[in-house]
Amino acid sequence: MIAREGLIFIFIGLVLTIATIWLANRTNSYTLFGVSLVTGLLTIFVTFFFRDPVRTSSAAANAIISPADGRVVVIKQLESHPFVGDSAVQVSIFLSVFNVHVNRVPANGMIDYVNYNEGEFHVAYADKASLLNEQTEIGMTTENGTKLVFKQIAGLIARRIVCKLEAGDTVTRGDRFGLIRFGSRVDLILPASASIDLKIGDKTLGGETVI
Repeated sequence: MIAREGLIFIFIGLVLTIATIWLANRTNSYTLFGVSLVTGLLTIFVTFFFRDPVRTSSAAANAIISPADGRVVVIKQLESHPFVGDSAVQVSIFLSVFNVHVNRVPANGMIDYVNYNEGEFHVAYADKASLLNEQTEIGMTTENGTKLVFKQIAGLIARRIVCKLEAGDTVTRGDRFGLIRFGSRVDLILPASASIDLKIGDKTLGGETVI
C-alpha cells in the first residue's frame, strides 16, 4: 500500500519523468535524458518513502505498541508532565528517510486533546528537538484509564506533519493517524510505573513492537 498523502508527489514525479523522456526523444538531448533519469529515481524513492505496510499485533490488551518505525534514541525519566502527571518516562523514536513514516495509535482509548505547536527544525535525534521543534502533541486515556502522550516531531528535513486525530475520537491500537514527511521523530510519554521493554538502539515497527 501507498499512503494517500504521497500520491500527489508520486504523480508529479511520474509526469515530470514522462515529459522529460518525451522531450529528450524529440530533441535528442542527452541532458534531458539525464534529467529524466534523476526524476525517475526520485519518483521511485518517493514511492518507497510513502509505503504503508499492513501491520498487526498480538500483544496483550494492556500493552502499549510503538507509534512509529525507527530506532530508539532516548529513554529517560521526567519529573512530571501536565497531562500524564507526576513522574513519567519518555521513549523517543527517530525515523530516518528510509523508515516507514505512517504513524499509528499506541493503545485503545479516547483522544483527550490534539495540540499543534510551531517550532524550530533541529535534527530530530537531538534531545532538544522534543521541546523546540515543530510538533503535534496528542494526549489520550486508554481503556484501563492510563493517561499517555505521543508526539509527532518535525526534523531538519521534515517540514510537514499530518495528523487526522481530534479530541473526542475513540481509537483502536494500531490505527493509522498520520505521518511526518521526510525524516522525523516520535515521542511517547508514559507514567513512570510503565515497564519499558526496549533499550536505546533498538529498532521498532509501528503497530507491532511493544514499548
